[in-house]
Amino acid sequence: MRKFVLTLAVAAAAALSLSACGAIDLTKQNTDQPAAAAPATTAAAPASPAPAAGVAGLKVARNDTLGTVVTDWKGWTLYRFEKDAPKPSKSNCEGECLKQWPAVPYAENMKIEGVDQKLIGKITRGDGSLQLTINGWPAYRFAGDAKPGDAKGQGVGGTWFAFTPEGKKAQAVVADAGNGGY
Repeated sequence: MRKFVLTLAVAAAAALSLSACGAIDLTKQNTDQPAAAAPATTAAAPASPAPAAGVAGLKVARNDTLGTVVTDWKGWTLYRFEKDAPKPSKSNCEGECLKQWPAVPYAENMKIEGVDQKLIGKITRGDGSLQLTINGWPAYRFAGDAKPGDAKGQGVGGTWFAFTPEGKKAQAVVADAGNGGY
């Protein structure tokens, strides 16, 4: 009986462990390094609030002010930095910048909905980590976004803009007056 209970406890712990792996945390995944080295990449990243946690892919979401924007799988808005370069892709956000604008990690085979796969790429940052690019532009989150769906980083400093599904910078949507333009 004791052996049965111990076996059952081990099996339950293994099942619980495996179920926790159901959602992929791309912040801990780096395909250029062995799996054991992945947590070191996370530790090297600057501390940031919830927006930096757990990207499982990309999707699009409707924002009342900006129209359709790109978010991570949990709904956090993704941004581009106008001081970066898209061709060739290069990030110019380092040090203190990364504390407010955490780089979005790249992982092979991430789930993508609403964005053309041809627009998805990666760059290798100075620390060796991989950063997601959309249409050549490195992708970031904004530490000032308090919850999924926020887009408080839009237009900050005239250089930070949410991504459209085409990899362009989002612009404010002109409201329809509802009178047919008359």
